[in-house]
Parts: sequence; C-alpha cells; structure tokens
Amino acid sequence: MSTNLEKIEALKRIIKLLHEGKSVQELKEQYSDLLRQVSPIEIPFLEQQLVREGLVTVNDILKLCDLHVELFRESLETRTLQGVPSGHPLDLLMKENDWIAKRAEILGMYASSLLAADQARAPGLLENINRILGDLKKLRLHYRKLQMIVFPYLERRGIIAVPRVLWGREDQAIRKLRELSTEIDSKLKSKEALDYKNVAGRLLELSREIQDLAFREAKILFPALWALLGEGEWVAIHEIAGEFGYIVNADIHAWKPNVEPVLPYQIKPVITDEQLARVPEEFRQVVAEKLVPDDYQVNRDGDLNLSTGFLDKVELEGIFKALPLEITFADTNRRVRFFTKSEIAEGFPRAKTIIGRRLEFCHPPRLENYVKLNVEILERGQERYRVFWTRMGDRILRVIVSRVNDSNGQLVGILEIVEDFTEILNNRDEILKKVVVL
Repeated sequence: MSTNLEKIEALKRIIKLLHEGKSVQELKEQYSDLLRQVSPIEIPFLEQQLVREGLVTVNDILKLCDLHVELFRESLETRTLQGVPSGHPLDLLMKENDWIAKRAEILGMYASSLLAADQARAPGLLENINRILGDLKKLRLHYRKLQMIVFPYLERRGIIAVPRVLWGREDQAIRKLRELSTEIDSKLKSKEALDYKNVAGRLLELSREIQDLAFREAKILFPALWALLGEGEWVAIHEIAGEFGYIVNADIHAWKPNVEPVLPYQIKPVITDEQLARVPEEFRQVVAEKLVPDDYQVNRDGDLNLSTGFLDKVELEGIFKALPLEITFADTNRRVRFFTKSEIAEGFPRAKTIIGRRLEFCHPPRLENYVKLNVEILERGQERYRVFWTRMGDRILRVIVSRVNDSNGQLVGILEIVEDFTEILNNRDEILKKVVVL
C-alpha cells in the first residue's frame, strides 16, 4: 500500500469486519501482512482522517486501535525514550505510568487467583483486591493531567483522533474500576454473597485494559510528545501538572528550564523542520503530510486578559447574569464597588444606589455589628470564608462571605455570595435520583 487512499480503504474493510463481530485475534491472523505495511506512528493519523471524514465512530477506532497495538506490540516493546531529564514532566508522567502498570499487573495476579479459588479462600483474596482497587483509583489523577493539560497541545496541531481515542479508553477504565470497587466494597461490608467467578473475570478484563493503556502511553504517546513539544510547552505542562499533583513522589523543582511557559493557544500549530528532524523516520513522512491545525485565535482586541483566560465586557456581564447566584463586592475600605443580578436565581434585593455605600449599611441595624465582626475576622485572615443560612419568605438562602486576595495573598476586598438552595433542600431525594456519576 503506497498511498493514504489505499491504506484508508484497507482500514475501512477491517472496521466493517469488526462491526460484523470478527475478533481482534481473527483479524490479526487474517490481515497481519497487510497491516504491517502501516507503521505504528502512521496509523493514528489514518484513524484521525477516518474520524474527520465521518466514516467511523470513536468506538470503531477503539477496536481498530486494539488490533493495531496487538500487531506491533513486539516491535513497540523495544522502544524507549532517551534523554528525558529527571524531574521533567514527561519523566514524572512516565513514572506515574509505571506505577499504574505495576498495580494493574498485581490486580491481574489476584484476579487469576480469585478465579481459581474455592469459597474458603475467596473472601481473603477479595479483601486484598479491594485494597488494590482503592490504590488504583489514583490513576484518575494521571489521566486527568493528560486529558486537561497534554492533549490540548496535540489538538492544537490538528492531531484529534489520538487524544479522543485515549480519553475514551481512560474513561472506560475509570468507570469499570469505580463499578467494581463499589460492588466489592458493598458486598464485603454487608457479607452478602458474591459471584466470585464473574467478578474475577471482570477484574482480569480491567487489569488488561489498564495495562494496555499504560503500554500505549509508554510506547506510542510519550515518544510522540517528546518529539513534537517544545521546551516552553513542557514548562507550561510542568507548572500546571504541579498544581494538579502526582501519584508518585515527585521532585517538581528538579527541572528548572529558563524559558517562559507556552500554552496551546499561543503556539503556531505547525510541525516545524526542527521538530520533524527529531521524530523517527517512520513518523516523518506522516507528520509532513497536511494536517488541519487548530489556528483559532481566542484572545481578541479589547479583551480583559485574566489569569485563567480572556473575556470582553459583553461576555463578562452576560456570564454574571447567567450564574445561579448573586455576588456583592466591597473594597478594603468596606465600600461596595460591584454587585450582580442573576436571571436564574434571585438573592437579596439590591439596586445601583448601593454603589459606594458602606458594606454594613446594606444590612438592617440589628445586624450591623454582626456584619462588622465577621468582616474583621476575614480581614485579619483568621478564616478564608464564613457560611450562613437564612430565610427570605419561603426561600432558603445560603450566604458565603469570603476574603478576596490578590496573587500575593494580600487583601483586596470582601465578597458576599448568595445562593438560593430552596429547591435542593425541599426536594433532596428527587435531586439525588438525578445525580449522574461522570
């Protein structure tokens, strides 16, 4: 297969067979020679083209990805990254990935033992498995860093299918992990009977899925990131990942490059000649082919440049109206400078005439000293915020009074946040029924 068109047609034939119920193992045996003509680095770009053209779903790609990894597993296992500095965010992500892979392997060992165990041994094995699952729940933090911090850099370059497929697999693993952990924990506490064989089979499946994800990261994702991302991008990833935290002991100060952080929206979404020279030969031809980069300019003239993004005056005022709460802000002199009016949930009645008013005068005289006392507690830094509950007619309101600091922790004012909790408190059971675990 010499052209992308021929390769796309081959993948479409295979996807059709996957749809018809053919197993990965069957297709591996039937199409191994054909698929080996597509390099491990090339296939994500072909998958991406299929997704972009609307020819397949993400679930189709997940199945194709399984087949691809099986075919190239032996060659990929020899691939290692060289020259990643200690403390570099990629170094820390790789260590996290190893941590996850090892625990997933241990889970598989215990699950195999549970599958073969008799009724006498099963409960003890299940106790150990429950502890391992509790430990493995930390993997969500690792995946969250990839999804929220790393993937935007690929998407900016027009690489869409890879992060979407990985996120789909990560989400699937997290849901299975949560379901199994909840089920096992509940049965252990209640001493209810459990179908050990069924649970063992599902645990083995989960173990394989997590190990497979770890393999994909180590041998496919991480080498691609190392080749494509510049130092400024890694600096930004390093700073933000440090705020998220790591599941391994991480010396985040060990790597200190002297460059400014670069966020995805700040990069020119192209693969440069320098980057092209750093990628493997098998990757080079694919990357050189035309992608559809995301060159959207998010910051515009007249925007407020905030620490977490950009907004213009119209957007800002619209956001305040759309919030299901109302706020009042007073400066360090306890003078009201700003308030909002929600179109969704009403708080206390206020008008523009309170602008410049003393904060305590916005409350009835019987509460004036109480307001002053609470503001003083916040101003002194004894507490960051205080919570109060009150009634207004038949409505139940939660009032949070919070200290507002600048980036150096210095006081800039006091914020009052008013939320209407009437529906939540009066319909607690109905609302709990609507809760969806994401």
